[in-house]
Amino acid sequence: MTFSGGPAPDPAVPDGLRSDVMNPDEERWRAERALLNAGRDRLGRLASGLYPAHPRVAGTRLMCREEWIPATPVPLEDVRLEWDPEPAPPAVAAPSDGLPPGYRTYAEAMAALAPPRIFDDRPSYRLLAAAPPVLRFGPGRYFDGVNVGEAAAHELAAGRGALRERVGDPADLRRRTALCAITTLTVTTSGSYVLHWRDPVKVAHAGGLHQVMPVGVFQPLNDEREDLDLWRCMVREYAEELLGMDEDYDDDFVQEEWPFHRTMTRARNEGRIRAHFLGLGVDPLTFALDILTAVVMDDTTFAELFGALVTVNDEGRVSTAHLDAPSPEPIQPAGAAALALARRHRRTLGIHT
Repeated sequence: MTFSGGPAPDPAVPDGLRSDVMNPDEERWRAERALLNAGRDRLGRLASGLYPAHPRVAGTRLMCREEWIPATPVPLEDVRLEWDPEPAPPAVAAPSDGLPPGYRTYAEAMAALAPPRIFDDRPSYRLLAAAPPVLRFGPGRYFDGVNVGEAAAHELAAGRGALRERVGDPADLRRRTALCAITTLTVTTSGSYVLHWRDPVKVAHAGGLHQVMPVGVFQPLNDEREDLDLWRCMVREYAEELLGMDEDYDDDFVQEEWPFHRTMTRARNEGRIRAHFLGLGVDPLTFALDILTAVVMDDTTFAELFGALVTVNDEGRVSTAHLDAPSPEPIQPAGAAALALARRHRRTLGIHT
């Protein structure tokens, strides 16, 4: 799900520290942040080289553990999610490395000095253990991931590395709060897929890079309700990212009664939509963790559901491409991995190209 509403009021910006009047330390920090946003692909390649021994997903830069990538795609309904309400805290959380004086966390500095248009501290699911098809989760917040992952990427752009060294193995889920995005490759049986270019002005993560879509942080519908269900989260992302629907759901919203959810789920139950889990991977630059999925639908069903596909959404530009064409560059490692796995397993997924 996207994060809207501008800079969040929590955490609060320290008194006197605002983006319109900055001291030299704040100016230095914002300049470093600009270097990060302007060079994510180059920095991602540099970060990847720091982990030469780590397994990769399908020859891409996305890092993994061998057991995170199943030999064949797993039907989404066969993935089992477990819940731990009180997990042990991570080894590294909310570091203050490189922040201007007066700022407690990286998210706090972003909110004051370089706020993207979409930035909000929503509740999110923290991945605690992964032995596909079983995934175990606990509670977390969106800024938990920003405070470590974006901070580590920032310090690489600035030529520093102490935080990255403290985090250690990016695939060790105990070292940091490992929040997951559900990265979905939406592809028709004829091989056409939906492509996103993420606008760095609008997003906090992976600006300037291409990505498959929809993609959204795995999170509950609202603060009060546990919603540990991959499909439900994916359906909301389809509505928001591909059709531009409003992401603000009121307190009376019941997803199972929502016409779009019912239509998507009916098509899935009828076999016109097939959803598969492809594996897990970690971005070497930001430590972002992606649950890789593929949703395959026949061309008629895609046209019925997404004939009104937007060209611009709250996070960037939307287009289509073909699975047989080279992947666009620059592209997020998770998107490259999802495309590579879909090409590898196209017969199992029912893609006829």
